[in-house]
Amino acid sequence: MIHSDIITLYTLYIKKKTKQYIRGMIMMSTTKNLLAVVFIVLAISSCSGSKDRQGPAKTVPVTIAEAVQKDVPVQLNAIGNVEAFNTVSIRARVGGELEKVYFSEGDFVKEGDPLFLIDPRPYEAAFKQAEATLAKDVVQAQNAERDAQRYAELIGPGVVTKEQYDRMRSTADALHAAVKADRAAMENARLQRDYCSIKAPLSGRSGKLMIDHGNMVKANDDNPLVTINQITPIYVSFSVPEKDLPEIKKGQSAGNLKVEAFIPDSTAEPATGELTFIDNTVDINTGTILLKATCANTDRTLWPGQFVKVVLTLATHPHAVVIPSQAVQTGQSDSYVFVVTKDLSAEMRSVIVGGAHNNETVIEKGVQPGETVVTDGQLQLSTGSKVEIKKTEKQGS
Repeated sequence: MIHSDIITLYTLYIKKKTKQYIRGMIMMSTTKNLLAVVFIVLAISSCSGSKDRQGPAKTVPVTIAEAVQKDVPVQLNAIGNVEAFNTVSIRARVGGELEKVYFSEGDFVKEGDPLFLIDPRPYEAAFKQAEATLAKDVVQAQNAERDAQRYAELIGPGVVTKEQYDRMRSTADALHAAVKADRAAMENARLQRDYCSIKAPLSGRSGKLMIDHGNMVKANDDNPLVTINQITPIYVSFSVPEKDLPEIKKGQSAGNLKVEAFIPDSTAEPATGELTFIDNTVDINTGTILLKATCANTDRTLWPGQFVKVVLTLATHPHAVVIPSQAVQTGQSDSYVFVVTKDLSAEMRSVIVGGAHNNETVIEKGVQPGETVVTDGQLQLSTGSKVEIKKTEKQGS
């Protein structure tokens, strides 16, 4: 009875008599006929799988690129900050009324250009007074010297005593010392007068003017009159992980390391310079080390305080095999790419990845120059999948 029921149900399934098939299944869903139900389910699954396998293979449209061989720079990327090469805060060394300001805030000034003039009249008067005091003491010292010489001539015949001569000699020596003090006082008065004229100690761009003419200026005030930043040349400071320090030192020992500074969201060419400073201590809090590059900045593209993207070139990897970075996929244990074979089939291949540069990745092992890799459409691929090339990408030079 069971065998005849099985044959009947299977016949209904083959003839696609759906209603009868379903009704028969329900009628046979008893414990003693469970074997028949299982048989029918297995038969249906087997038939369905056979039909799927017999269908035509699907062709996947993909974008491809050719693996090429070329020299690739080994680079480090970081975010940096622009710093003035020199910064000078201009302060007055003497007090008085600010008589003149010779520049406008924000101007570029050259070394030696006049910046401020403090009223020099009180200091001119003090200089003249010191000059007069010196002249008076010089005359008195000369007269005392002559008296001492006469007493020296008279001490021999006994006209004057040794005590009188010593007194005259002391007076002359004291007046000579006074002359030296007067000369120093006059020099100091001259310096105070000269300090009234303040000149630029270096070439650079002036900042905000902190005081206007007509105001009283204090000597050595904590607040500067203006700040000047030297921006040609200029520093770019940035930090890199301490693990990169050996490679940096190795590259620096072979020659000067090139540094490029890119301004975010700018189409301007990057500022170029050389690595000139490696800090002598690793920051224990961040595990990074501070570096500085010096850029000529003749076009004044970089500005103090600006954030820039920094690219430090350590070396050049010659004859490297490179492919577009989007061709590299990441698996559970390694990286892989899909290589297109001559019969337009996809082959999944594990690769060892090196560095990256300009959206291209160096392949150290796994792909040979001239082979074709898939750059778009990988999600629908598996080994052996047929592909249809819809676009071929060109590698950058």
